[in-house]
Amino acid sequence: MIYDWGDTLKDEPRFRHKQVREAVFGKMVSDWDEVSNLPRELKEKLKQKAPLEIQGEVQESESSNTAKAVIFLADQERVETVLMKHKDRNTVCVSTQIGCSLGCDFCLTGRSGLVRNLRAEEIVSQVLFFARRLKEAGEQVTNVVFMGMGEAFLNYAEVMKAVRILNQDMGLGARKISISTVGIVEGIKKLAGEPEQVNLAVSLHAPDNELRNKLMPVNKKYPLEKLLPAIRGYIEKTNRKVMIEYLMLQGVNDSPNQAREFAELLQKNLPSLFMVNLISYNPTERYGSSSASAIGKFKEILQQEYKIDTVQRYKFGRDIKGACGQLASH
Repeated sequence: MIYDWGDTLKDEPRFRHKQVREAVFGKMVSDWDEVSNLPRELKEKLKQKAPLEIQGEVQESESSNTAKAVIFLADQERVETVLMKHKDRNTVCVSTQIGCSLGCDFCLTGRSGLVRNLRAEEIVSQVLFFARRLKEAGEQVTNVVFMGMGEAFLNYAEVMKAVRILNQDMGLGARKISISTVGIVEGIKKLAGEPEQVNLAVSLHAPDNELRNKLMPVNKKYPLEKLLPAIRGYIEKTNRKVMIEYLMLQGVNDSPNQAREFAELLQKNLPSLFMVNLISYNPTERYGSSSASAIGKFKEILQQEYKIDTVQRYKFGRDIKGACGQLASH
């Protein structure tokens, strides 16, 4: 497994450890034979103990701004990850679990159930897979978001281990890394105490408990009365802005009255360090996507009537089932 080289390097001088990490995370090599400054005997050991190959299949969107990869793992399981290309950045959306146990009503991943947690190296491998491809084009990964398959805070230890590898070994700034949660209160509190200043995104998707219970069963354990104080505590402790995510579902949560209810809920419970991200839903047999005019009106109410910082997420990867809520492990 990639960077599982502890035993192999245990008797090597420290500079060898540095050379290995630089080869994998700096030069993005995919074969130990490419590393010219390591002795052949050590390279042979690394081939056996820590092979660098990452098996994956890529599907690109028609617009070429999105690519989805299916990564094949050592136990024959597979996981999906997405590269989103902007003018000024390349963002990899990584999965933290194979499947998901939370069963959100609008999410394809949640319908498959949970298979298992991913290990840190399996999470990082998703980033390396795209980093190697980008290197060939003279580009690099600039941002990583933990917003793919699974709930990151239900795999907290491995997610934070992956964050540290991305930050310390790959050189990604902590502010370029974002972790999304459906609202696992314990995870939000733990993240507030971490030294890494990563970004936090919390999916609300509803202005009240009744609707949120229907859309997101996790709300029964972490209702808004528990979740919003946890977000407030995070903001007050870290002094970092939190992104509140809101999925726009046609005729379900997108009315002007719901926009006002949502705005008042946020303003009543949170200090000013937050922003709202409106996400255009990718239609399924259960739900439709809010119209452009409905999203525009919702955004207008939040921004103009309540002065809430609001953005609308650009649509990425819908045609290759690589967009929000469309990833599936099987």
